[in-house]
Order: sequence, then C-alpha cells, then structure tokens
Amino acid sequence: MAIRFLVFLNVLSLLGAGALCADPAPAKEADARLQADGSGWRLQKAQVTDAKRPRVLLAGDFILNGYLAGVTRALEGKAYVDAWVNPYHQASARLHTMVAEVLAQGPYDVIHFNMGLHGWQAGRIPEGEFDHHTEVLVDVLRKAAPKARLIWASTTPVTVKGKPGELDAEIDSVIVEHNRIAANVMREKDVPVNDLYLLLVDQLALARGDQFHWTGPAYKMLGEAVAAEVTKALQSPR
Repeated sequence: MAIRFLVFLNVLSLLGAGALCADPAPAKEADARLQADGSGWRLQKAQVTDAKRPRVLLAGDFILNGYLAGVTRALEGKAYVDAWVNPYHQASARLHTMVAEVLAQGPYDVIHFNMGLHGWQAGRIPEGEFDHHTEVLVDVLRKAAPKARLIWASTTPVTVKGKPGELDAEIDSVIVEHNRIAANVMREKDVPVNDLYLLLVDQLALARGDQFHWTGPAYKMLGEAVAAEVTKALQSPR
C-alpha cells in the first residue's frame, strides 16, 4: 500500500499539480442571437514586458469583440489591455467567483465594464432585482480590485431584425430601463458612466441588421469612446 502511494506521489510530481484540477466549464450562451464574433468568449491577456506600465481590463458582452482592437491600438505604449468577453449577467451563477478569478490576473489600474445584452430576457434576472445585483457587482469589483478606477459602460441599442434603422420596441425598452437603473447605481457608487447607448442611438444605420451586432464604423466609434474614457481615468489622480 505504501509503495502504491509513493508511486502515486511520483506520478503527481511528473504531471504537476494542475493534473488534479479540472478545466473550468467553457462559457455558453443558449440564445443563438447573442453569440460572440471572432475569438468568442475568453479572457484575453496582454503580454506584460514593462511592470511599470498601467494595466487595463475591458469586461463586457460580445460587443466588446468589435471594439477591443481599436482600444488596444489607441492605448499601445500607454497601457496593457486585457479583455474578458463573456455571456454573463448580474444574476449569473458563480458570477462573483468568476469576477474575483479574473481580477486576480491583475492588478488592474482601470476596469471598464459592461453587463447588459445577456440579461434582458425574462427570468434571467429576477424582476425587481436588477439594481441590487448591479450594486453587488460593483461591490465585488471594488473588493477584488480596491485600487482600480472603475468605469461602467451602458448597453448598446437593440434594433429590429432586418431593419437596422429601427429600434426593437420590446427588447430595447428593457435595455433602456436597465441602463437607467444602472446609471442610478453608478451615481450612488461614484462610478463614472461611459454612455455607449447614447453614442449609437442616433447612428442606427450602422447596425448590422441582426438586432444586436454592429458594423465596422460603429465599432470604431465605440473603440474611440472607450479609449478616451480609459485614458482619462489613467490620467486622473487616485
């Protein structure tokens, strides 16, 4: 028995401690309309070669895939940009644990975050609890990254399928209400808001036509707006 145990320990030493750790379940979104373009759901980390350079985390839904490259280019040489592209909402199971795990990859100087296009469906976030769950999200971020400057981004508009110039009355009304509640929470928590909804609501012709995604020119606008807010936060005193 002792010999078997020693062999077991020897195998572990060869394989490494990670051999006992199962890979985390991949992120999934059941709604086929809300899938991520490009590289999909992931935590994408910049290669850090200068420990003195600030680090930025962009956290958001699939819209983040569209403007990530623009922000990264704008901040090249100024800050390292990590991205957490995810399909979660404020009431997702294990969200707070996942947030803490992501922030442990820092430390981050600025966190620009959004959580909106995966939480509008009935039943995903219990009715009347959006504000509470959003408040808790901010608290979790601040506890896990107490030195980071936070920036909340409002959720982008939702258009009618096949009619990119027209807002979807049913879904977009939920987005508007969630944006309003989130803005109130951020005001109470002293978190600045990057209003990406306002940026695009008069640019609906730039929507892709599938309700949720956007075209290149819109993503360029989003990237410029996000880079500007992040730069401002990096330059502000702590």
